[in-house]
Amino acid sequence: MSYAITLLPGDGIGPEVTEAAVKVLEAAGADIRWEVKEAGADVLAKYGTTLPDDVLDSISKNRVALKGPITTPIGTGFSSPNVALRKKLNLYASLRPVKNIPGIRSRYDNVDLIVVRENTEGEYSGIEHIVIPGVVESLKIITETASTRISRFAFEMARKEGRRKVTSVHKANIMKMSDGLFLECVRKVSREYSEIEYEEMIIDATCMQLVSDPSRFDVLLMENLYGDIVSDLCAGLVGGLGVTAGANLGDGFAVFEAVHGSAPTIAGQNKANPLAVILSAVMMLRHIGEQEAARRVEAGVYRVAFEGRYLTRDLGGTASTSDITQAIIDALPDAS
Repeated sequence: MSYAITLLPGDGIGPEVTEAAVKVLEAAGADIRWEVKEAGADVLAKYGTTLPDDVLDSISKNRVALKGPITTPIGTGFSSPNVALRKKLNLYASLRPVKNIPGIRSRYDNVDLIVVRENTEGEYSGIEHIVIPGVVESLKIITETASTRISRFAFEMARKEGRRKVTSVHKANIMKMSDGLFLECVRKVSREYSEIEYEEMIIDATCMQLVSDPSRFDVLLMENLYGDIVSDLCAGLVGGLGVTAGANLGDGFAVFEAVHGSAPTIAGQNKANPLAVILSAVMMLRHIGEQEAARRVEAGVYRVAFEGRYLTRDLGGTASTSDITQAIIDALPDAS
């Protein structure tokens, strides 16, 4: 079966790592017709926006996209095209599986958890203004609708994946109304899934427990800001953002992406690590039902990582982007 999928190469190292993913998927036998669209800082001057309308039109039509990293300036400049994409397509669930890859050095060898993050509101609602010079007010928005929706997503995903426990992460001891509402919604949904253990944990205690014993967690469910921070913390438990896949999901649309930055200082130098976007593409293949191609690509990545001969500099090796890409293609197992 052939699939039409939107490809957003992004900027910085984005075009290099997405090209690597395209080559690996093609070698694995995935029949994909890529519809390439431009987005990010590099197209601002050309279109007057970092997220042109034809990007949204393409994803709306194809319903699935693979996305490279897109630059967001800090403190000044244009607003995040990543956040805009999630809001415009209502990609309310961020899904970040975090698991050890044999051969990738990390402090732990027993990590296998999933971070589920509400993607559309909280502190990232984008509602802020200057009250008086020197005083800025930023509003945190929590709604029953969004909190219930992400809770049901987390428990349904846990049931589907055979996960044993969901931990709701919060700061309701301080933000009693906003985080209190979030917890109330999660509790209501949890009662419908009696086979799944449910617990609650304050965000700071969660971070301490994660770096002490990550094996105690299974599925972590949290609001937007907490999820943004904790998902990166979890990536550090297994080797960093360069080996962590990600997806932003909504009702009918799915965007799979590398969660690391655009690394402009090494762009175009054939040094970038493509594993994160390749593993995100594995998630994408499973999403569209291409289980065999997903199995082969993941097996190829794991074999190359375990052997350790072709790893990029961030993983302790000396291989180039093209070296590790070809190594994965050569390591693909035969089709079943």
